[in-house]
Amino acid sequence: MLGVLGGMGPLASAEFMRRLTLLTPAERDQDHIPAVLWSDPRVPDRTAARLGGGEDPLPALLRGIRGLEAAGCGAIAIPCNTVHGWFEAMQAATPLPILHIVDAAAAELARLGVPRGRIGVMGTAGTLAMRLYQQRLEGRGYECLVPTETEMARLVTPGIAEVKANRVAEAHAPLAESARALAARGARAVVLGCTEIPLGIAAGPPLPFPVCDTIDALARAAIGWARGA
Repeated sequence: MLGVLGGMGPLASAEFMRRLTLLTPAERDQDHIPAVLWSDPRVPDRTAARLGGGEDPLPALLRGIRGLEAAGCGAIAIPCNTVHGWFEAMQAATPLPILHIVDAAAAELARLGVPRGRIGVMGTAGTLAMRLYQQRLEGRGYECLVPTETEMARLVTPGIAEVKANRVAEAHAPLAESARALAARGARAVVLGCTEIPLGIAAGPPLPFPVCDTIDALARAAIGWARGA
C-alpha cells in the first residue's frame, strides 16, 4: 500500500493520484496500486517557514505520516517539492521509506534523454533557497539554472499562486514565460520543481523543449516501488 502525504496543495495531490493511475500498466482494477491519500491543506506554508519565520510544518507532517503508518502503508510519496526541505527529519521519524522527489526527477530527466548537463529548475522561492535540486543534482553531473529574482517575483510565484487559487488557466502564461527564459539561457530541459507548476504548464500549448514534470516523476517512482524495482 502506497501512502501519499498530500494537501500541499490539494489540487497537486489529486493530480498525483490521477497520474499514478494513468501511468500504471493495468488492464483491470486489481492491477492498480493500493494507495491512501492523506490530504491535509492545513499544513503550514513551507516557503514561509523557511524564508519568513513562519510556523514549522513538521508537526503536521509527522501527524500525516503517523496516519499513513496506521493505515498499513509500506512507503510514502509526497507530491510537494518544498516539503522535502524537511526530508531528513521526516525519514528519521518513520521506518517507512520516503520516495525523494528530486531523485525521481533525476530518473525522469534520464528517461527524457538528459542524463547530465545544463538544466533549468523552477520552483517555489523556498525550494530554490534551500537548493534542494542543486545539492542533489550537481553531484550527478547537472548544472542547475534558476529563474532570476525578477522572474520569480513577476512570473513564477504569481503562477504558482494562481494554481493554488484554482485559476489554472491563468497560470500558464507566466509559468511558460519563465520556462522559456531558462531554455533561452541554455537549459537542455526544465524541471517543473513545484507540483503546482505542471498543472499551469499543461493548461496551454506544449513547450518546445523537454520538461520534467515532478508529478509524473514521483508517480513513476511510486510505480517502481510497488513493482519491486
